Amino acid sequence: MGDTVGTLVPFLVALSFAAGLNVYATTGTLGILGRLGWVALPPGLDVLSSRWVVGASVACFAVEFFADKVPYFDLVWNVLHTFVRIPVAALLAYRASIAMPPEMQWALTAMAAGVATVAHGSKTAARTLVSASPEPLTNAGLSSGEDALAIGLAWLATTHPWVAGIAAAAGVAVAAVCARWVARALRKVWARLTRAGRDLSTVRS
Repeated sequence: MGDTVGTLVPFLVALSFAAGLNVYATTGTLGILGRLGWVALPPGLDVLSSRWVVGASVACFAVEFFADKVPYFDLVWNVLHTFVRIPVAALLAYRASIAMPPEMQWALTAMAAGVATVAHGSKTAARTLVSASPEPLTNAGLSSGEDALAIGLAWLATTHPWVAGIAAAAGVAVAAVCARWVARALRKVWARLTRAGRDLSTVRS
């Protein structure tokens, strides 16, 4: 793909959304595609093709693949990854736009951080709602879908950046529209857990 603004913006929108869902799947996919010579990454992202980066991304993806499918443990995992997914998405955008003027580079970096924040926040909120379910299959299915979406978006961003960018932008729009409903549902879940905790304390006493 080229590194002009016309293709770089949708590329980064898609990449940031994918990183917000699963940063290791995103960097690993880009690294493997670049290392095999199937796509030409922006100059600033050449480091992703390093065997060390590819190996670390694949190894971390393998850990997340299982950790992200364990109810409640995945909540802790996702909260901790607030400090990984969003900064890495911003760093990828900063590196990918290294040939741009500084003001454009920082604007794209801020945009990437914002998109990743929406994707990560939506994932964490959805996982909180699903974890309240007594069966684990929904949790595992949702996690697998997120993994597949992250890999698919990362690949699509390198081959059809506008298609990937529009798809990611649609995801951001849906997340924004559903934010109030999700917040209301989360409050209900929190209230239910609080009541259960109080009932348990009463029984023990």
